[in-house]
Amino acid sequence: MSDLFDFKTRPSGYAVMGNPVTHSKSPLIHHLFAQQTGIEIRYDRIQVDVGGFRQAVSHFSANGGAGLNITVPFKVEAWQLCQTEKSRISPRAQLAESVNTLQFNGDGTLFGDNTDGPGLVADLQNNLGFGIQDKSILLIGAGGAVRGVLGSLHECNPERIVIANRTADKAVRLSKRFDQRVEGTGLHRVPNDEFDLVINGTAASLGGTLPGIDKKCLGADTAVYDMMYADQPTVFMKWGLSNGAAHAHDGLGMLVEQAAESFYVWHRQRPDSQPVIHAIRKEHGKTSPPGNLC
Repeated sequence: MSDLFDFKTRPSGYAVMGNPVTHSKSPLIHHLFAQQTGIEIRYDRIQVDVGGFRQAVSHFSANGGAGLNITVPFKVEAWQLCQTEKSRISPRAQLAESVNTLQFNGDGTLFGDNTDGPGLVADLQNNLGFGIQDKSILLIGAGGAVRGVLGSLHECNPERIVIANRTADKAVRLSKRFDQRVEGTGLHRVPNDEFDLVINGTAASLGGTLPGIDKKCLGADTAVYDMMYADQPTVFMKWGLSNGAAHAHDGLGMLVEQAAESFYVWHRQRPDSQPVIHAIRKEHGKTSPPGNLC
C-alpha cells in the first residue's frame, strides 16, 4: 500500500524499445551514466510486436515516460512518428530518415534524434585515435545503420566515402544526398583501392557471416571496424586482420558513445564514456552473444 504522505519525486522513466531487446545493454549503460552524474532514473527494456510500435510509444508517454531509445526494427517508424506538427526532429535524424532517441516534453511535443553517427565518430576519434579528416572510407551496407552514421562521417571531411551494398541502386541513391566525395556502388564493384578505414554496417556478423567484399580494399595501414560487437573478435574483424589490415575494432565503443549522446539529449549532462566502456566490455565477456546497437 502506498503512503499518502510520501512526497518523494519518482525518478523519470526511460526505456529501450525494439524487437528483440532481451540482450540490450542500454539499461546497464544508462544506469552507470546516472550513477556517475547523480541523476536518478528508471530505465527498462520494452519488447514490442511488429505492428504495435505507435501504440507502445503512446502508452509509454501516457504513463509518464520521459525518453526512449529505439532499436531494430523500429527506427524508421520512429522517424515517421516525428513527422507531425507536434514534433521536432534533429537535422541529423532527418537526413538519416531514422530516429533512435525520442524525448517527451512537458508541453506534449515530441523530439526525435539519431545519435548513432556522433557515437561512431566519438569512438573512432576519441577512443581509438583515428582521425577521419582526409581519409578514404569504405562503408559496407546501405540500410538504417549506414544511413544513421553517414552524415556524421561526411561532416568530418574525409577525402571520400564509398558506400558498397549488395543492391547497388540503393547505395547510389543514398550517395546522391551528399556531394561528389560520396559515391555508391555494388559490393562486387568496389574500386581496387586500399582504404584507410573499412566499416561493416551490415548485421552479417550476428549470423557469423561476411559481407561479400574483396580483400583488395585492405592495405597495411587499413583499420576495419564492425558496428556489431561481441566478447570475441567478430568474423569481420578476423577477416580484416587475416588479410593484412593493421587494426580491427568492434562497435561496443560506438554503442556506449551513442548512449552517452542520448543521455545528453535527455539530461543536458555528458557522462564520461571510458569507464562505462570498460565496465560493459568486462560484463559482456561473461555471457552475451554478439549484439547490435542499443
